[in-house]
Amino acid sequence: MKQEAEAILAMAEHLDDHFAEAVDAILECKGRVIVTGMGKSGLIGRKIAATFNSTGISSYFLHPAEAVHGDLGVIRSEDVLLIISKSGQLEELETIVAVTKRLGATIILLGGNQSAALYQKADIALDCSVVSEAGHGNLVPTSSATAALVMGDALALALVEARGFTSEDFAALHPGGFLGQRLLKHVFEIHHTGDDVPLVSADAPM
Repeated sequence: MKQEAEAILAMAEHLDDHFAEAVDAILECKGRVIVTGMGKSGLIGRKIAATFNSTGISSYFLHPAEAVHGDLGVIRSEDVLLIISKSGQLEELETIVAVTKRLGATIILLGGNQSAALYQKADIALDCSVVSEAGHGNLVPTSSATAALVMGDALALALVEARGFTSEDFAALHPGGFLGQRLLKHVFEIHHTGDDVPLVSADAPM
């Protein structure tokens, strides 16, 4: 846990103007944020897309394998493509990047390898690199996955601030949750007044 926490703190130290550029790009987006990634990066991407949706940023997760079998049709020129990749290699993402470039949509990368091909292809690259993964052998994607997740959360929360997104807005998108129930219910819906109040006199028989 400490290793992952240290990786996040180190990432926070080298945030730069690219983060603000990414926030601006999403703010100005007239379409949706299309999130994509393979393997563990894809699972992190699903959570980031869900967070965007829950804070009023229309988002969609696009699986790279499904993309090349017809789902590429979801990408439009007015969208922003958010790619998550630890290696930063094109591989399964090459076709998605090529199509997005041809459409003229903005590409944002959450990447873990600044020397990789995706860094050159992205319009905005956010450095999510970590010195090492937590655990023995530097094998399992742990710190790197957490870094990408936290960067996605940071983008979402910066957008919440920039858009003036309120707790009432959040509740409206979560009517089934506790916050929605607490904020969306009005007193008049549960409290009767006047003739609507059912009164029984003290001397009424059972």
